[in-house]
Amino acid sequence: MPRPKCCLRMPASAKKYAKADGPTMSADPHAELQPDPGTTPDEPAIDSTLDAFHRGDFWLVQPARSGHRAGVDAMMLAAAVPDGFPGRLVDFGAGSGAAGLAVASRCKDSRVVLVEREPEMAAFARMTLAHPGNSHLVERVALLEADVTLSGKARVFAGMPDASFDFAIMNPPFNLAGDRASPHALRRSAHVMDNGLFESWLRSAAAVVKPRGGLAIIARPVSLGLILAALGARFGAAQVVPIHPRADQPAIRVILRAVRGSRAPLSLMPPLVLHGSGDTFTERAIAITNGRTSLFAD
Repeated sequence: MPRPKCCLRMPASAKKYAKADGPTMSADPHAELQPDPGTTPDEPAIDSTLDAFHRGDFWLVQPARSGHRAGVDAMMLAAAVPDGFPGRLVDFGAGSGAAGLAVASRCKDSRVVLVEREPEMAAFARMTLAHPGNSHLVERVALLEADVTLSGKARVFAGMPDASFDFAIMNPPFNLAGDRASPHALRRSAHVMDNGLFESWLRSAAAVVKPRGGLAIIARPVSLGLILAALGARFGAAQVVPIHPRADQPAIRVILRAVRGSRAPLSLMPPLVLHGSGDTFTERAIAITNGRTSLFAD
């Protein structure tokens, strides 16, 4: 297979994926938690990087500077899908494809559709799917370039018919407009939420997910009220896992999982603590971010 036409670098962490403890965590609580990109002398970083996930089971072609770069957030979101999930899953706002590919990597009978609106990020997703290291997954993964906020006939025409998926996952922009924003327009569009974002994304998820199908979303804790309000009567049996950088520090993320059409009440689940002593990841965090187990242990 020909190599994607972009300037790639193989991260140092990719060379060592078999013994790595996991991605490093950003000190900025508003930023995506990132893998260590590393560098190699023979392939300088210019436009993109090539990053290994799930200890090298799949590879992601990502923008080096200008666009959204996936990391631990995407891996934790994917881990909200139950082990052995055999159905059809849609990844809203897929970017380069990290979360959707992580589901395909761990759940061998799943079929995944990556939905991405931005043409630049969709191009990275295409290069990701074209990479030979992902050849064992691409028969079960498709890319759809579309806006997840479309409704009615426009959404169906774009390729997202009603009740066509068994599960939806999403990592929407969740920084507030007043937060520190990236100078890069593409990255800013991926990080800063518009008014009514959760309502529009969850309305679309409710339309495309089958009755009793699943939903998972990752966000900052401050957004939990907005998410619960947007769930309304569309999804129930919500389970919320707080994500803490360390056991004695406040949560910096929440992952919510819910069931289409359920009327069961919300449950607050045991937290996921990312780091133990020093900067080392906990054993559970390593297992979850490397695709060895699900977040909800199911």
